[in-house]
Amino acid sequence: MPPDAALPGWASGPGLSAMIRADDELTIVCDQERVPTEVEAERDWICLRTIGPFDFQTTGVVQSLISPLSSHGIGIFVLCTFDGEHLLVPAAEGRRARDLLTAAGHRFID
Repeated sequence: MPPDAALPGWASGPGLSAMIRADDELTIVCDQERVPTEVEAERDWICLRTIGPFDFQTTGVVQSLISPLSSHGIGIFVLCTFDGEHLLVPAAEGRRARDLLTAAGHRFID
């Protein structure tokens, strides 16, 4: 969206949501069901989340998550919060992403 766009009402709601305003754009991350069809959007991604919080001085957390995925050609969008990291991966790659992260030593709690 344009960088000076107001935050639309559909961006708020349950689940993960984030707003990133930069000099040249406004990016909104939220449940795709809330995004109007006329809004340009990347759809069909899932979110894998770490459980934190991690000390801000801890190094390598994000790298340990993205390396097994990016080295196997899986696109990743990362959002970091106080309590953990949110890895968005294409839904079509969800099972493979979980398998690769498990092989790299990460555990999943459903």
